[in-house]
Amino acid sequence: MNKIVEIKNMSVSYNGSTVLKHVNLSISDKDFMGVIGPNGGGKTTLLKVILGLVKPFEGYVEYYPDERNRKPNIGYLPQQYSTDRKFPISVRQVVLSGLLTSRNIATRYSRDEKLRAEEVLERMGIGGLSKKSFGELSGGEMQKTMLARAIISSPQLLLLDEPNTYVDQVFESELFDILKELNRKMAILVVSHDAGMISSYVKTIACVNRELHYHPSSEINNEILKAYNCPIDLITHGTVPHRVLKDHKKQ
Repeated sequence: MNKIVEIKNMSVSYNGSTVLKHVNLSISDKDFMGVIGPNGGGKTTLLKVILGLVKPFEGYVEYYPDERNRKPNIGYLPQQYSTDRKFPISVRQVVLSGLLTSRNIATRYSRDEKLRAEEVLERMGIGGLSKKSFGELSGGEMQKTMLARAIISSPQLLLLDEPNTYVDQVFESELFDILKELNRKMAILVVSHDAGMISSYVKTIACVNRELHYHPSSEINNEILKAYNCPIDLITHGTVPHRVLKDHKKQ
């Protein structure tokens, strides 16, 4: 497998407080990695470091060039995004804006680019909304639009921060099926609070709680989480959703 990004002994701090400490992680072209951990543990910061939006005070991030000797193209779906619902921009225009990093902003979109936008919107199940104003969409429709925007440039690496936050339960399953298909062409890192859900789809797990512990398998249990100092609940998914609790001690 070809490496895309490698993080070496990286530490990050905000206002003098260490958020990530001595993190090492390698991402290759066939990876589908689930990133789990408690709120405030540094998961989002990890993604921002990979994107170059946050600079570490220690260590570094190395990017491996593609076959054309270019820095790898990285797609990103943030957990939250601000938008002016009154701003007159269509769904298709939002998706097409995902191409701006690789083209001249003053250049008109080509016919092929517009067709590509329609294609990814159809994949998200919202092809009929392409001409609708983005500000009129529901939260779930906005999330699907932003995912289409993240993949329109066919990135080598796709980063997703809690992508199921605003989607319904039906699309949540469809979403991960889509990601599984996309993984044939790109590496994926997906941050999620739902370890049980992502373990059914991802290949490996990284638990981030200030430090990063990499688990080279999607099979996780409470013992592994405890060993990695990852204080989250493991919820199992089946016919009836339920939480597995330890036996009560006898009084």
